[in-house]
Amino acid sequence: MKRFKLLYDIALALSLARWRQTMVAAVGVMFSITMFIALLGFMNGLNDMLDGLILNRTPHIKLFNEIKPSVHQPVQLASEFKDHFNVIRSVKPNGGRLEIYNVNAITQTISKDERVLGIAPKITVQAFYSIGAIEVTGVIDGIDVEAESNLFHFSDYVTTGNFMDLKNIPNSIIMGKAAADKMLAEIGDVIQVTTVNGEQQQLKVVGFFQSGLRDVDKVQSYTSLGTAQKLLGVSRNYITDLQIKLKDLSLAPAMAKEYRNLFDVDAEDIQTANAQFETGSSVRSLISYAVGITLLIVAGFGIYNILNMMIYEKMDSIAILKATGFSGSDVKRIFIMIALSIGILGAFFGLLFGYLASVFIDQIPFNSAAIPNMKTYPVNYSLKFYIIGAAFGIITTYLAGWFPARKAGKIDPVIIIRGK
Repeated sequence: MKRFKLLYDIALALSLARWRQTMVAAVGVMFSITMFIALLGFMNGLNDMLDGLILNRTPHIKLFNEIKPSVHQPVQLASEFKDHFNVIRSVKPNGGRLEIYNVNAITQTISKDERVLGIAPKITVQAFYSIGAIEVTGVIDGIDVEAESNLFHFSDYVTTGNFMDLKNIPNSIIMGKAAADKMLAEIGDVIQVTTVNGEQQQLKVVGFFQSGLRDVDKVQSYTSLGTAQKLLGVSRNYITDLQIKLKDLSLAPAMAKEYRNLFDVDAEDIQTANAQFETGSSVRSLISYAVGITLLIVAGFGIYNILNMMIYEKMDSIAILKATGFSGSDVKRIFIMIALSIGILGAFFGLLFGYLASVFIDQIPFNSAAIPNMKTYPVNYSLKFYIIGAAFGIITTYLAGWFPARKAGKIDPVIIIRGK
């Protein structure tokens, strides 16, 4: 223990003898870790925001009936053409039903699955909005208001009005803000909705929502399941989509395949539906890590150069240490201590200033008409960024000091003293 304290005192004395260079190296590590944490926090905060806009509103599994051609065409079923090579052109979609057959039994079965967090039924209606002389093409989703809000944060995107009015007020609609602005519609106005089948219904505007995607807000609106069924003139069992949210997102692809075979419906998992979006998030995170780690490596080279110069300047001191009984391992430990002290000091202040930089970014106003709920720039304060930054900073400085320290440990004191 006394020997360690002696080595530490020598390392401290050598560091203070060149305190400016030591401070520069520590500042380099501090700056690198500060930028690493600030950059990772901001980029992952941005990814979280985009996930909230897209992935949080997307079901982990969606059950539906897709419009597609019949798998087996009549000519393939005819026995006289069984051994022929049949070429069929201009195949048209079949007249299959869009609604999910036996939806109540399917819902009950899925709700008993322990892997499932919740289910939200939905009806998609293609329609035209009419107010005065203005007509706009749109899509109306009939939803279970409470389930949609609990599972997909629907209430967070309703910027004007109360989302529960869809359930409490008959024949009501919450319009996309962009579509309402286009039609000059206000809260309390009555618009006429015409479906593609010619069914017409007057609906009262009780709110506006903004998804953050203006192209979606130009056409999308929401109403209750009962109102959507009334628009289409169908029974109360008519459901076109079952939106399923899981407790574990990673199970979605396998469970989608399982439900597809079990219920004989089309099933789409969130990974397949948003593969391109997830790739973009991964690339942004990868770039952030690459830039941050590059900064830390550059700081490591700075420490390496400073310790190399210190060794050349302190040849006499190293020779005296060895001549007075210190081993090559002791000398190596001294210079590794210098490197680690630089790394630990830089890491401590890097973590502190990285956190302060993140707080500063988090306070910068962010005003966007497309995302009214976002008031400041998004920042992720995940503890793993701080752990990675500190660990990588210390490891980098250790490696940067190890090579010069090994060189110092091999110095022959006889050659140095004889040269003097």
